[in-house]
Amino acid sequence: MNASGVDLTNGGGFEEFRLFQKQFSDYKFNVFDGLNPNSVMFSGKSFSVKKLHLIFDRENKHYIIITNLKGLMTKRYICNGCDKL
Repeated sequence: MNASGVDLTNGGGFEEFRLFQKQFSDYKFNVFDGLNPNSVMFSGKSFSVKKLHLIFDRENKHYIIITNLKGLMTKRYICNGCDKL
């Protein structure tokens, strides 16, 4: 947290994701708006094949880590280049 300059005392948003993305450039961060696979709220500026996918739960204002994106979104294919389902 200190190395990235992120303070999550009052929660986090897109600015915090940008700072995390800068610090952890060996991963690409993607945040989806709920279970809508075509609604990407944030997509990091990294070309890494290692990705961290999250869902934003608007009701609880909480981010949830996705461990199996294809399974969650019930899709057979996800383009690794553009993360489109």
